[in-house]
Amino acid sequence: MTKLDRTDARLLLVLCDIPRATGVHLASVLGLARNTVQARLSRWDDSHTLAPMDRLVSPRDLGYPLRAYVGAVTDQHRLEAVIDRLRDIAEVTEVVGVSGGADLQIGVSAADADDLYRVAGLILAVPGVERTTVSVVMREAIPYRTRPLIERLARENDNS
Repeated sequence: MTKLDRTDARLLLVLCDIPRATGVHLASVLGLARNTVQARLSRWDDSHTLAPMDRLVSPRDLGYPLRAYVGAVTDQHRLEAVIDRLRDIAEVTEVVGVSGGADLQIGVSAADADDLYRVAGLILAVPGVERTTVSVVMREAIPYRTRPLIERLARENDNS
């Protein structure tokens, strides 16, 4: 079920361009009532629709310019415990369960190659992790984005 409609998408596009826009400005740009804008912003907040603020901060700006992905094969019976332990490693920026040769794909940020080696060792030392494969990010070809999807939704007919 889609949480956002065409009006939400239009509002998000303005916020993408002007992140600090006031409710009054957003209402004016979009031709909406201020209460409509405020109600939608409040609904997003209440339902945690938008990602947390820390998603906007680049690890590079925090002193961790090296990015890598660690594929981890785990003991399936200990998978949730492994995930819980990975939360304790500050350099782990995301963990997703995947199909294929690994069970988990772990996003990691590190200060340099030596630091990445240390972090990979921390991951391998987690009870339940059987083996890992490290792939260093050489170049970010297309950064994480959702704007094209928001633009598509903004163009669709509003069915609500």
